[in-house]
Amino acid sequence: MDIKELAGLLQSSGVVGAGGAGFPTYAKLDTRAETIIMNCAECEPLLKLHRQLLEKYAEEIVSAFHLVMETVGAKEAIVGIKKAYKSAIAALEKVLPRYPGVRLGLLDEVYPAGDEVVLIYEVTHKVVRPGGLPIESGVIVFNVETLYNLHRALHKNEPVVDKLVSVVAEVNNPVTVRMPIGSTVEDAVRQAGGAKIKDPVYFVGGPMMGNIMPGSAPITKTTNAILVLPQNHYLVERKRAKPEIMLKRAAASCCQCSMCTDLCPRHALGHPIQPHLFMRAATCKDVQDPNIFLDTFFCSSCGLCELYSCFQGLSPRSLMATYKNGLRAAGIKAPVVQAAPVQPSRELRKAPMQRLMARLDLTKYNLPAPLKDECVSVKTVKIPLRQHIGAPAVCAVKAGDIVRRGQVIANPANGLSVAIHASVTGRVREADANSITIDSTEN
Repeated sequence: MDIKELAGLLQSSGVVGAGGAGFPTYAKLDTRAETIIMNCAECEPLLKLHRQLLEKYAEEIVSAFHLVMETVGAKEAIVGIKKAYKSAIAALEKVLPRYPGVRLGLLDEVYPAGDEVVLIYEVTHKVVRPGGLPIESGVIVFNVETLYNLHRALHKNEPVVDKLVSVVAEVNNPVTVRMPIGSTVEDAVRQAGGAKIKDPVYFVGGPMMGNIMPGSAPITKTTNAILVLPQNHYLVERKRAKPEIMLKRAAASCCQCSMCTDLCPRHALGHPIQPHLFMRAATCKDVQDPNIFLDTFFCSSCGLCELYSCFQGLSPRSLMATYKNGLRAAGIKAPVVQAAPVQPSRELRKAPMQRLMARLDLTKYNLPAPLKDECVSVKTVKIPLRQHIGAPAVCAVKAGDIVRRGQVIANPANGLSVAIHASVTGRVREADANSITIDSTEN
Protein backbone atom coordinates (compact mmCIF):
# COMPACT_ATOMS: atom_id res chain seq x y z
CA MET A 1 0.00 0.00 0.00
CA ASP A 2 1.44 3.38 -0.94
CA ILE A 3 1.34 6.36 1.39
CA LYS A 4 -1.38 8.22 -0.54
CA GLU A 5 -3.70 5.20 -0.47
CA LEU A 6 -3.14 4.65 3.26
CA ALA A 7 -3.69 8.33 4.02
CA GLY A 8 -6.96 8.29 2.07
CA LEU A 9 -8.17 5.24 3.99
CA LEU A 10 -7.33 6.83 7.34
CA GLN A 11 -9.05 10.11 6.47
CA SER A 12 -12.21 8.54 5.04
CA SER A 13 -12.43 6.14 8.02
CA GLY A 14 -12.17 9.00 10.52
CA VAL A 15 -9.05 7.68 12.24
CA VAL A 16 -7.44 10.18 14.62
CA GLY A 17 -5.20 9.92 17.66
CA ALA A 18 -7.32 7.98 20.16
CA GLY A 19 -6.32 10.18 23.06
CA GLY A 20 -4.85 13.62 23.60
CA ALA A 21 -5.91 16.21 21.04
CA GLY A 22 -6.99 13.77 18.31
CA PHE A 23 -4.49 14.68 15.58
CA PRO A 24 -5.71 13.21 12.25
CA THR A 25 -3.58 10.12 11.70
CA TYR A 26 -3.35 10.45 7.93
CA ALA A 27 -1.47 13.74 8.35
CA LYS A 28 1.26 12.01 10.39
CA LEU A 29 2.36 9.77 7.53
CA ASP A 30 5.71 11.07 6.32
CA THR A 31 8.58 9.48 4.41
CA ARG A 32 11.08 11.38 6.58
CA ALA A 33 10.32 8.96 9.40
CA GLU A 34 13.24 6.75 10.41
CA THR A 35 11.47 5.38 13.48
CA ILE A 36 7.81 4.86 14.32
CA ILE A 37 6.68 4.30 17.90
CA MET A 38 3.57 2.70 19.34
CA ASN A 39 2.67 4.42 22.60
CA CYS A 40 1.56 1.85 25.17
CA ALA A 41 2.85 3.75 28.19
CA GLU A 42 -0.70 4.18 29.52
CA CYS A 43 0.41 7.61 30.73
CA GLU A 44 -2.33 8.52 33.20
CA PRO A 45 -2.89 6.68 36.49
CA LEU A 46 -5.71 4.07 36.52
CA LEU A 47 -6.00 3.79 32.71
CA LYS A 48 -5.89 0.20 31.45
CA LEU A 49 -7.38 0.12 27.97
CA HIS A 50 -4.19 0.13 25.88
CA ARG A 51 -2.56 -2.82 27.60
CA GLN A 52 -5.87 -4.69 27.55
CA LEU A 53 -6.29 -4.03 23.84
CA LEU A 54 -2.74 -5.20 23.10
CA GLU A 55 -3.18 -8.32 25.18
CA LYS A 56 -6.27 -9.32 23.19
CA TYR A 57 -5.36 -8.05 19.72
CA ALA A 58 -1.56 -8.14 19.57
CA GLU A 59 -1.48 -9.72 16.10
CA GLU A 60 -3.91 -7.24 14.58
CA ILE A 61 -2.26 -4.19 16.12
CA VAL A 62 1.32 -5.19 15.34
CA SER A 63 0.39 -6.05 11.75
CA ALA A 64 -1.07 -2.55 11.30
CA PHE A 65 2.02 -1.07 12.95
CA HIS A 66 4.31 -3.01 10.60
CA LEU A 67 2.25 -1.89 7.61
CA VAL A 68 2.75 1.75 8.57
CA MET A 69 6.50 1.13 8.99
CA GLU A 70 6.74 -0.32 5.48
CA THR A 71 4.50 2.35 3.96
CA VAL A 72 6.54 5.32 5.22
CA GLY A 73 9.85 3.48 4.77
CA ALA A 74 10.92 3.66 8.41
CA LYS A 75 13.94 1.63 9.51
CA GLU A 76 12.43 0.45 12.79
CA ALA A 77 9.20 0.27 14.75
CA ILE A 78 9.28 0.35 18.55
CA VAL A 79 6.49 -0.61 20.94
CA GLY A 80 6.95 1.67 23.95
CA ILE A 81 5.46 -0.31 26.83
CA LYS A 82 5.98 -0.37 30.58
CA LYS A 83 7.83 -3.35 32.04
CA ALA A 84 4.95 -3.82 34.48
CA TYR A 85 2.51 -4.77 31.70
CA LYS A 86 3.62 -8.39 31.70
CA SER A 87 0.53 -9.94 30.07
CA ALA A 88 0.61 -7.47 27.18
CA ILE A 89 4.35 -8.00 26.75
CA ALA A 90 3.86 -11.77 26.65
CA ALA A 91 1.21 -11.37 23.93
CA LEU A 92 3.54 -9.14 21.93
CA GLU A 93 6.51 -11.49 22.23
CA LYS A 94 4.44 -14.25 20.60
CA VAL A 95 3.83 -12.21 17.44
CA LEU A 96 6.91 -9.97 17.07
CA PRO A 97 9.09 -12.63 15.40
CA ARG A 98 6.75 -12.48 12.39
CA TYR A 99 7.33 -8.75 11.92
CA PRO A 100 10.95 -7.84 11.12
CA GLY A 101 12.00 -4.41 12.34
CA VAL A 102 9.50 -4.28 15.19
CA ARG A 103 10.89 -4.41 18.72
CA LEU A 104 9.95 -3.61 22.31
CA GLY A 105 11.06 -0.46 24.11
CA LEU A 106 10.60 -1.19 27.80
CA LEU A 107 9.71 1.69 30.11
CA ASP A 108 9.79 2.29 33.85
CA GLU A 109 6.54 2.68 35.80
CA VAL A 110 6.82 6.48 36.06
CA TYR A 111 4.76 9.52 35.09
CA PRO A 112 4.54 10.89 32.42
CA ALA A 113 6.09 8.03 30.43
CA GLY A 114 3.43 8.49 27.76
CA ASP A 115 4.26 12.13 27.06
CA GLU A 116 5.29 12.00 23.40
CA VAL A 117 8.54 13.89 23.94
CA VAL A 118 9.50 11.81 26.99
CA LEU A 119 8.61 8.54 25.24
CA ILE A 120 10.70 9.39 22.19
CA TYR A 121 13.73 10.08 24.37
CA GLU A 122 13.26 6.91 26.41
CA VAL A 123 13.25 4.58 23.41
CA THR A 124 15.46 6.44 20.90
CA HIS A 125 17.51 8.93 22.99
CA LYS A 126 16.43 11.67 20.58
CA VAL A 127 15.34 15.02 22.01
CA VAL A 128 12.49 16.69 20.14
CA ARG A 129 13.05 20.42 19.67
CA PRO A 130 11.00 22.55 22.11
CA GLY A 131 7.75 23.32 20.34
CA GLY A 132 8.76 21.07 17.46
CA LEU A 133 7.08 18.04 15.94
CA PRO A 134 8.48 14.52 16.34
CA ILE A 135 8.92 14.19 12.57
CA GLU A 136 11.67 16.84 12.78
CA SER A 137 13.63 14.16 14.65
CA GLY A 138 12.61 11.48 12.17
CA VAL A 139 9.96 9.98 14.47
CA ILE A 140 6.19 9.37 14.32
CA VAL A 141 4.21 8.24 17.37
CA PHE A 142 0.91 6.33 17.22
CA ASN A 143 -1.56 5.40 19.94
CA VAL A 144 -2.36 1.68 20.43
CA GLU A 145 -6.08 2.12 19.81
CA THR A 146 -5.35 4.26 16.75
CA LEU A 147 -3.46 1.35 15.20
CA TYR A 148 -6.28 -1.03 16.09
CA ASN A 149 -8.69 1.35 14.36
CA LEU A 150 -6.43 1.23 11.29
CA HIS A 151 -6.63 -2.56 11.33
CA ARG A 152 -10.44 -2.44 11.52
CA ALA A 153 -10.63 0.04 8.65
CA LEU A 154 -8.22 -1.98 6.51
CA HIS A 155 -9.48 -5.51 7.10
CA LYS A 156 -13.11 -5.06 8.19
CA ASN A 157 -14.06 -1.87 6.36
CA GLU A 158 -15.11 -0.42 9.74
CA PRO A 159 -14.72 3.33 10.33
CA VAL A 160 -14.30 4.80 13.82
CA VAL A 161 -17.75 4.62 15.38
CA ASP A 162 -16.92 3.63 18.95
CA LYS A 163 -14.35 4.22 21.69
CA LEU A 164 -12.88 2.17 24.51
CA VAL A 165 -13.20 3.95 27.86
CA SER A 166 -11.93 2.94 31.32
CA VAL A 167 -14.67 3.73 33.87
CA VAL A 168 -13.15 3.59 37.35
CA ALA A 169 -13.02 4.93 40.93
CA GLU A 170 -16.35 5.27 42.79
CA VAL A 171 -18.29 2.81 40.63
CA ASN A 172 -19.72 -0.58 41.55
CA ASN A 173 -17.92 -2.54 38.82
CA PRO A 174 -14.86 -0.85 37.28
CA VAL A 175 -14.75 -1.70 33.59
CA THR A 176 -13.17 -0.85 30.26
CA VAL A 177 -16.12 -0.57 27.92
CA ARG A 178 -16.67 0.08 24.21
CA MET A 179 -19.07 3.00 23.81
CA PRO A 180 -20.68 4.42 20.64
CA ILE A 181 -19.29 7.82 19.69
CA GLY A 182 -21.80 10.43 20.89
CA SER A 183 -23.15 8.40 23.80
CA THR A 184 -22.84 10.14 27.15
CA VAL A 185 -20.58 9.95 30.17
CA GLU A 186 -23.57 8.73 32.20
CA ASP A 187 -24.21 5.98 29.62
CA ALA A 188 -20.66 4.74 30.23
CA VAL A 189 -20.96 4.97 34.02
CA ARG A 190 -24.09 2.81 33.90
CA GLN A 191 -21.99 0.10 32.23
CA ALA A 192 -19.82 0.12 35.36
CA GLY A 193 -22.82 -0.56 37.58
CA GLY A 194 -23.39 3.10 38.32
CA ALA A 195 -21.81 5.37 40.91
CA LYS A 196 -21.43 4.18 44.50
CA ILE A 197 -21.81 7.70 45.83
CA LYS A 198 -24.40 10.46 45.71
CA ASP A 199 -23.81 13.56 43.64
CA PRO A 200 -20.70 12.20 41.85
CA VAL A 201 -18.21 14.26 39.88
CA TYR A 202 -17.15 12.96 36.47
CA PHE A 203 -13.46 13.50 35.84
CA VAL A 204 -12.98 12.78 32.14
CA GLY A 205 -9.63 12.08 30.48
CA GLY A 206 -7.48 10.93 33.38
CA PRO A 207 -6.64 12.30 36.83
CA MET A 208 -3.61 14.38 35.81
CA MET A 209 -4.73 16.05 32.59
CA GLY A 210 -8.49 15.45 32.56
CA ASN A 211 -11.35 17.84 33.21
CA ILE A 212 -14.62 17.84 35.13
CA MET A 213 -17.47 17.21 32.69
CA PRO A 214 -21.25 16.91 33.06
CA GLY A 215 -22.90 13.51 32.79
CA SER A 216 -24.43 14.61 29.49
CA ALA A 217 -21.02 15.21 27.87
CA PRO A 218 -20.47 13.05 24.77
CA ILE A 219 -17.96 10.24 24.39
CA THR A 220 -15.63 11.27 21.56
CA LYS A 221 -12.79 9.65 19.63
CA THR A 222 -10.34 10.89 22.29
CA THR A 223 -12.19 9.92 25.50
CA ASN A 224 -9.94 7.44 27.34
CA ALA A 225 -11.21 7.43 30.91
CA ILE A 226 -13.97 8.50 33.27
CA LEU A 227 -13.16 8.76 36.97
CA VAL A 228 -16.20 8.94 39.21
CA LEU A 229 -15.15 10.95 42.26
CA PRO A 230 -16.78 12.49 45.35
CA GLN A 231 -17.29 16.24 45.52
CA ASN A 232 -14.61 16.64 48.21
CA HIS A 233 -11.88 14.65 46.47
CA TYR A 234 -8.49 16.35 46.30
CA LEU A 235 -8.44 16.33 42.47
CA VAL A 236 -11.91 17.87 42.24
CA GLU A 237 -11.06 20.66 44.66
CA ARG A 238 -7.82 21.44 42.80
CA LYS A 239 -9.55 21.48 39.42
CA ARG A 240 -12.23 23.88 40.67
CA ALA A 241 -9.75 26.40 42.05
CA LYS A 242 -9.94 29.83 40.42
CA PRO A 243 -6.85 31.33 38.71
CA GLU A 244 -7.08 34.60 40.63
CA ILE A 245 -7.04 32.70 43.93
CA MET A 246 -4.21 30.48 42.70
CA LEU A 247 -2.17 33.57 41.89
CA LYS A 248 -2.77 35.13 45.31
CA ARG A 249 -1.81 31.90 47.06
CA ALA A 250 1.39 31.72 45.01
CA ALA A 251 2.22 35.33 45.85
CA ALA A 252 1.77 34.58 49.54
CA SER A 253 3.56 31.26 49.83
CA CYS A 254 5.82 30.35 46.87
CA CYS A 255 9.25 30.01 48.47
CA GLN A 256 11.16 29.52 45.21
CA CYS A 257 12.34 26.06 46.24
CA SER A 258 12.44 25.14 42.52
CA MET A 259 11.00 21.65 43.07
CA CYS A 260 8.49 22.27 40.27
CA THR A 261 11.35 22.95 37.87
CA ASP A 262 13.65 20.24 39.19
CA LEU A 263 11.02 17.52 38.63
CA CYS A 264 9.63 18.89 35.34
CA PRO A 265 10.02 16.14 32.71
CA ARG A 266 10.40 18.57 29.82
CA HIS A 267 12.91 20.72 31.71
CA ALA A 268 14.97 17.59 32.37
CA LEU A 269 15.16 17.08 28.60
CA GLY A 270 16.54 20.57 28.10
CA HIS A 271 13.34 22.41 27.22
CA PRO A 272 13.27 26.02 28.51
CA ILE A 273 10.55 25.53 31.11
CA GLN A 274 11.23 26.84 34.61
CA PRO A 275 7.93 26.96 36.51
CA HIS A 276 9.48 28.45 39.67
CA LEU A 277 10.76 31.48 37.71
CA PHE A 278 7.35 31.86 36.09
CA MET A 279 5.66 31.80 39.50
CA ARG A 280 7.97 34.54 40.76
CA ALA A 281 7.53 36.72 37.67
CA ALA A 282 3.76 36.26 37.52
CA THR A 283 3.13 36.95 41.20
CA CYS A 284 5.44 39.97 41.25
CA LYS A 285 4.23 41.22 37.84
CA ASP A 286 7.86 41.26 36.77
CA VAL A 287 8.08 41.49 32.96
CA GLN A 288 11.77 42.35 32.71
CA ASP A 289 12.40 38.97 31.10
CA PRO A 290 9.52 38.24 28.69
CA ASN A 291 11.03 34.86 27.83
CA ILE A 292 9.82 33.52 31.17
CA PHE A 293 6.25 34.04 29.93
CA LEU A 294 6.93 32.96 26.34
CA ASP A 295 8.41 29.72 27.61
CA THR A 296 4.97 28.69 28.88
CA PHE A 297 4.35 27.59 25.28
CA PHE A 298 6.66 24.64 25.92
CA CYS A 299 4.73 23.28 28.92
CA SER A 300 3.04 19.94 28.15
CA SER A 301 0.49 20.49 30.97
CA CYS A 302 1.32 17.09 32.46
CA GLY A 303 0.45 18.55 35.89
CA LEU A 304 3.36 17.00 37.76
CA CYS A 305 4.49 20.38 39.11
CA GLU A 306 1.20 21.16 40.87
CA LEU A 307 -0.09 17.69 41.73
CA TYR A 308 3.16 16.06 42.83
CA SER A 309 6.18 18.37 43.13
CA CYS A 310 4.90 21.40 45.04
CA PHE A 311 4.64 20.68 48.77
CA GLN A 312 2.60 23.86 49.26
CA GLY A 313 -0.14 22.83 46.84
CA LEU A 314 0.42 25.70 44.40
CA SER A 315 -0.62 25.55 40.75
CA PRO A 316 2.17 26.32 38.26
CA ARG A 317 0.61 24.21 35.47
CA SER A 318 -2.79 25.88 35.68
CA LEU A 319 -1.37 29.39 35.86
CA MET A 320 1.01 28.75 32.97
CA ALA A 321 -1.93 27.45 30.93
CA THR A 322 -3.85 30.66 31.67
CA TYR A 323 -0.94 32.79 30.51
CA LYS A 324 -0.30 30.58 27.46
CA ASN A 325 -3.93 30.89 26.37
CA GLY A 326 -3.73 34.64 26.81
CA LEU A 327 -0.65 34.84 24.61
CA ARG A 328 -2.32 32.78 21.91
CA ALA A 329 -5.44 34.94 22.05
CA ALA A 330 -3.20 37.95 21.49
CA GLY A 331 -1.73 36.34 18.37
CA ILE A 332 1.67 35.66 19.92
CA LYS A 333 3.43 32.49 18.78
CA ALA A 334 5.99 30.29 20.47
CA PRO A 335 9.61 31.37 19.92
CA VAL A 336 11.97 29.10 18.00
CA VAL A 337 14.53 27.70 20.43
CA GLN A 338 16.83 24.71 20.72
CA ALA A 339 16.99 22.31 23.64
CA ALA A 340 19.76 22.54 26.20
CA PRO A 341 21.67 19.36 27.12
CA VAL A 342 19.66 16.68 28.91
CA GLN A 343 19.94 17.10 32.69
CA PRO A 344 22.43 14.58 34.21
CA SER A 345 20.06 14.17 37.18
CA ARG A 346 17.10 13.19 35.00
CA GLU A 347 17.11 9.49 35.88
CA LEU A 348 16.95 10.32 39.59
CA ARG A 349 14.03 12.71 39.24
CA LYS A 350 11.35 10.54 37.70
CA ALA A 351 7.98 10.35 39.48
CA PRO A 352 7.07 6.73 40.41
CA MET A 353 3.48 5.93 39.47
CA GLN A 354 2.68 4.25 42.77
CA ARG A 355 3.85 7.28 44.74
CA LEU A 356 1.90 9.60 42.45
CA MET A 357 -1.30 7.62 42.96
CA ALA A 358 -0.79 7.70 46.71
CA ARG A 359 -0.28 11.48 46.60
CA LEU A 360 -3.52 11.87 44.65
CA ASP A 361 -5.54 9.54 46.90
CA LEU A 362 -6.09 7.13 44.00
CA THR A 363 -4.40 3.95 45.25
CA LYS A 364 -7.67 2.51 46.54
CA TYR A 365 -9.12 2.81 43.03
CA ASN A 366 -6.32 0.86 41.33
CA LEU A 367 -8.48 -2.21 40.77
CA PRO A 368 -9.06 -4.52 37.79
CA ALA A 369 -11.31 -3.00 35.12
CA PRO A 370 -12.02 -5.94 32.77
CA LEU A 371 -12.35 -5.28 29.06
CA LYS A 372 -15.93 -5.43 27.76
CA ASP A 373 -15.34 -5.43 24.02
CA GLU A 374 -18.90 -5.62 22.68
CA CYS A 375 -20.16 -2.17 21.75
CA VAL A 376 -22.90 -0.98 24.10
CA SER A 377 -26.40 -0.19 22.82
CA VAL A 378 -27.79 3.27 23.62
CA LYS A 379 -31.02 5.06 22.71
CA THR A 380 -29.54 8.33 21.44
CA VAL A 381 -26.17 9.71 20.38
CA LYS A 382 -25.14 13.31 19.89
CA ILE A 383 -22.01 13.24 17.73
CA PRO A 384 -19.78 16.35 17.75
CA LEU A 385 -18.33 17.35 14.38
CA ARG A 386 -15.15 18.65 16.03
CA GLN A 387 -13.40 15.68 17.58
CA HIS A 388 -9.95 16.29 16.16
CA ILE A 389 -7.33 18.97 15.64
CA GLY A 390 -8.05 20.93 12.47
CA ALA A 391 -11.30 21.89 10.77
CA PRO A 392 -14.54 20.27 11.98
CA ALA A 393 -16.20 17.85 9.59
CA VAL A 394 -18.99 19.22 7.39
CA CYS A 395 -22.48 17.92 8.10
CA ALA A 396 -23.83 15.73 5.27
CA VAL A 397 -27.28 14.76 6.64
CA LYS A 398 -30.44 16.52 7.73
CA ALA A 399 -33.17 15.99 10.30
CA GLY A 400 -35.41 13.06 9.38
CA ASP A 401 -32.75 11.13 7.44
CA ILE A 402 -32.38 7.42 8.17
CA VAL A 403 -28.72 6.46 8.64
CA ARG A 404 -26.93 3.19 9.24
CA ARG A 405 -24.08 2.53 11.64
CA GLY A 406 -20.82 3.30 9.85
CA GLN A 407 -22.41 5.62 7.28
CA VAL A 408 -20.66 8.93 6.59
CA ILE A 409 -22.70 11.71 8.19
CA ALA A 410 -20.08 14.47 7.93
CA ASN A 411 -17.40 14.87 5.27
CA PRO A 412 -13.84 16.07 5.82
CA ALA A 413 -13.55 19.84 5.54
CA ASN A 414 -10.90 21.57 3.47
CA GLY A 415 -7.53 21.42 5.17
CA LEU A 416 -6.78 19.16 8.12
CA SER A 417 -9.95 17.15 8.76
CA VAL A 418 -11.50 13.67 8.75
CA ALA A 419 -14.90 12.12 8.12
CA ILE A 420 -17.42 11.45 10.89
CA HIS A 421 -19.68 8.38 10.82
CA ALA A 422 -22.96 7.34 12.40
CA SER A 423 -22.30 5.29 15.52
CA VAL A 424 -25.82 3.79 15.57
CA THR A 425 -28.50 2.93 13.02
CA GLY A 426 -31.43 5.29 13.37
CA ARG A 427 -33.16 8.54 12.47
CA VAL A 428 -31.43 11.92 12.53
CA ARG A 429 -33.26 14.13 15.03
CA GLU A 430 -31.10 17.25 14.68
CA ALA A 431 -28.16 18.21 12.49
CA ASP A 432 -26.18 21.45 12.36
CA ALA A 433 -22.61 22.67 11.99
CA ASN A 434 -21.69 21.54 15.50
CA SER A 435 -23.26 18.14 16.05
CA ILE A 436 -25.63 15.47 14.76
CA THR A 437 -28.18 13.77 17.05
CA ILE A 438 -29.41 10.31 16.07
CA ASP A 439 -32.19 8.31 17.77
CA SER A 440 -31.37 4.63 17.52
CA THR A 441 -33.83 2.19 15.97
CA GLU A 442 -31.78 -0.83 17.04
CA ASN A 443 -33.14 -1.06 20.61
